[in-house]
Amino acid sequence: MLPQSAVQAHDPKTATIVRTTLMVGLEIHIELATRTKMFTRVPNGAHPAHYDEPPNTLIDPVVCALPGALPVMNRAAVEMSMLVGLALHCSIARHSKWDRKNYYYPDLPKGYQISQYDLPLCHDGRVEIAAAAGGTRAIGIIRAHLEEDTGKLGHELPGGGHYAGSLVDLNRAGTPLLEVVTAPDFDCADDVVTFAEELRHICRFLGVTEGIMQQGHMRFEPNINVHLELADGTVIKTPIVEVKNLNSFRALKGAIEHESTRQVAQWRATGRVMGRGMKETRGWDDVALKTLLQREKEDAHDYRYFPEPDLVPVEVSDAWRDEVAARIPELPMARRARYMTAYGLSEVDARNLIDVRATALYFEECVAAAVACGATKSEKEAGFAVGKLLLNIGAKHANERGIGVAECGIGAAQLAGIVALREAGAIGAQAVDPLFGALTSSDDDAKAAAERLGLLVVRDEGQLQAWVDAGIAANEQAANDVRAGKMAAIGRIVGAVVKLSGGKVDAKTVHEAIKSRLGQ
Repeated sequence: MLPQSAVQAHDPKTATIVRTTLMVGLEIHIELATRTKMFTRVPNGAHPAHYDEPPNTLIDPVVCALPGALPVMNRAAVEMSMLVGLALHCSIARHSKWDRKNYYYPDLPKGYQISQYDLPLCHDGRVEIAAAAGGTRAIGIIRAHLEEDTGKLGHELPGGGHYAGSLVDLNRAGTPLLEVVTAPDFDCADDVVTFAEELRHICRFLGVTEGIMQQGHMRFEPNINVHLELADGTVIKTPIVEVKNLNSFRALKGAIEHESTRQVAQWRATGRVMGRGMKETRGWDDVALKTLLQREKEDAHDYRYFPEPDLVPVEVSDAWRDEVAARIPELPMARRARYMTAYGLSEVDARNLIDVRATALYFEECVAAAVACGATKSEKEAGFAVGKLLLNIGAKHANERGIGVAECGIGAAQLAGIVALREAGAIGAQAVDPLFGALTSSDDDAKAAAERLGLLVVRDEGQLQAWVDAGIAANEQAANDVRAGKMAAIGRIVGAVVKLSGGKVDAKTVHEAIKSRLGQ
């Protein structure tokens, strides 16, 4: 039988719904990339040096909860959490403490999780995001508290064979885990995804996590319900559903959109409304694209929180807070806006440049080098030219090698040299790709490499006219069209001339030579 709080007088099968409002709050679990775990010096699997370690090798007596093993707090994890909190405009608690969150699960050796309950490290923050409906919207941050991660259960043997039971891997157990909790300020899935993406960018720029979703560095858990306004003005609130452990933006969006319709249908069928004991925990099926019931959701009192007796509280002085705050770099949203206004880059290009912190820093180093060598007339032109070069030619070479653009091996001064040669018309567009590739494995400057490879534009007017005449002869119809004033046809002849020259002529110079030859 449903509790009285979970039923209402309206007949859900016949009631007229005049407005449906989606309400979503988001919990984000962020694995911090400290060298060691939260409460012990054993290596941390979320640190790049320890990815893909064999199961149950990152363990010790503390992780395994052996008798007499006591936790010791990781200062670096606390500082990383403060960095994130400050970037989210949170207040940093001068006094916070640790609590035991009691529950049983096979991957939780102690039978409790060390977390923070009523006195979190970070609280009362606020973030502005670009809203799907236009403009911006403010998302409240209720808290960001620090805790330890659990282990992991699997159901496959090494090599992929099926196992009838559950296999416990404690490598993840004890990893520093920052949980960011937003207010229920979202009313559409697109805004939730935008916030999640922005938070990932922020955390990667702060250097607190690599943010590799497939490895569980960030996991999203939306809390979703729907407010239904009926024809008589009554507002029905469906029970809150928490969808657990989503590790992709696609899954996050899909789960929210699915719940926004499923919950309406469930109310029509059962009449269940929000009330004590009505929360559900559900999982996401990436194949069926729907949520599946896992269990009834616990309330806070079910975890029997009490202060952790083996750890001292966290006391944050003004000096410590200020020292951590001084490490915060220009954050992604501000950096993206600057790239668009200062360099004239599109929003898409600006987003791609800041997607990886190393790429953004490399881009800025290359812009500075291009400005210093006078490669372009202005800093704005330098930023635009460098950005396009990195996002096109640079990204191509990086993708072929399975690395980041900043890891291609070409120095900022070398890349600035390519920009200078291109802007001066000393190399053609087709020469940029091979020149970039050559410089990734050479210490030559761009001009010396271009000379060695024969990529410099030919300045011999006689040779240029010979190529132009050959190109016109091979494209007689296009030449006649150009003579008739149909200038769109000139591109075929330009392409032919550039091909005949082996990329040793500049397309702009060829374009002008063809126009002159054809009397245009």
